[in-house]
Amino acid sequence: MSSHKILIIEDIASLSIAYAGHLETAGFRCVIVDNLADANIELERENSGFSAILLDLQLPDGNGLDWLENNASILSEISVIVATADGSINRAIDAMRLGAYDFMVKPLSPTRLVTAMKGAVEVTKSVQADVIQDPQTGSGPSDFAGFIGSSPPMQEVYRQIRNVANSKATVFITGESGTGKEVCADAIHKSGPRGKKPFVAINCGAIPEDLLESELFGHLKGSFTGAITDRVGAVQAAHGGTLFLDEICEMQLKLQVKLLRFLQTGTVQRVGATKAEDVDVRIICATNRNPAQEVEQGRFREDLFYRLAVVPIDLPPLRERGGDITLLANSFLMKFAEEEGKKFLPLNASLAESFERHNWPGNVRELQNLMRRAAVMFAGPDLDSSILPEFVDPATPVTARPVPASEPVGERAQPIALEQRDGLSSFDDMTLEQIEQFFVERAVRRCNGSLTKAARQLGVSPSTLYRKREKWNVASPDS
Repeated sequence: MSSHKILIIEDIASLSIAYAGHLETAGFRCVIVDNLADANIELERENSGFSAILLDLQLPDGNGLDWLENNASILSEISVIVATADGSINRAIDAMRLGAYDFMVKPLSPTRLVTAMKGAVEVTKSVQADVIQDPQTGSGPSDFAGFIGSSPPMQEVYRQIRNVANSKATVFITGESGTGKEVCADAIHKSGPRGKKPFVAINCGAIPEDLLESELFGHLKGSFTGAITDRVGAVQAAHGGTLFLDEICEMQLKLQVKLLRFLQTGTVQRVGATKAEDVDVRIICATNRNPAQEVEQGRFREDLFYRLAVVPIDLPPLRERGGDITLLANSFLMKFAEEEGKKFLPLNASLAESFERHNWPGNVRELQNLMRRAAVMFAGPDLDSSILPEFVDPATPVTARPVPASEPVGERAQPIALEQRDGLSSFDDMTLEQIEQFFVERAVRRCNGSLTKAARQLGVSPSTLYRKREKWNVASPDS
């Protein structure tokens, strides 16, 4: 008999008994409760020892999603699978964004339930054996899972990585070119239970259209001209691990259909094969375009977008990261100096100020290349303004940076008097909720449809915006 204990939170007795029957047949021990209050009692018992939770969202004494959001420590210790009716799928996706392991639509398939529960239990075991290091208490505030930086935007990115690391949810990473999207994907992979399995990266924009299908799904010998041997594709090569699809918006529409089928079925069929094969892969994708705009203009399938963008993560451009620029520059300089057999001192205050004035259109990649060039071309140990290329002008006045949501505006600038603002009379006949919706939608438009960016500007969590927009029946472009 398995020692793994499952907490089933479901208020319909016939369903909870059926779930328990399937799981106990598979060797699990089950505890059933029909409300959140009793669930709290069970979880607070000494040595309760639950390995996973099966959670209904509609319960007599509250909403399962609100319960998860108010008890974040549960998700950090125990894997949660959400069971939902068709009408609450959007809330189930919100639960995935909070860090739930998986969600299933009722009625639950017994085979799918048992398979998902086995995976959830393995994740809980992994978390309990090897707690993910918190950048605020572990390796230091400026170093986390391959990233360097302690600015508020990056702390939010670290939080999102920790939330999603143990989930099976697909992740859609957006951000300008050079912001570190592959670093983010690798951090999610290594921080979760798949960390010791393969991480396979495919750049969809770097492979010719006629070869990309074979690269992804593989082929059999003789299936097309040049197919001289059987070949396993990237999807099967990543079995048990993570497949990272970079520049996903470059994929042609006809191949998007086949990718969608793979996501729906969990099977792949090699080019030239007649039989599909099962595969277990987590998908993370990325783009430097606006995916919602690509969908609107017909270049990216809407159904595929919603499949992929269960958890969106938006990486901030380097120009919005303040002091991280100097941290990164010094880190790159020391690394490249060691490679060149030289010694350099950290950037002096004047040079650091010049770096933080620059707009960095190429982001971290541009800064990395500049520091490599400096390590090669200069003898050291000190650097001066002669290292600056023409596009970094030390005399340029510092431009105003966006104020992070966590920073009180009053500390940076004096608020504008209400009577100086135009158009306030137009709000006179609106309710408070209508005014709130107006400013939320204004922020979303200003952020080109990114709810993550809008939430950061408004100083709220992304899940708050998702729920509000669901209530207002507004489609979420990055959900």
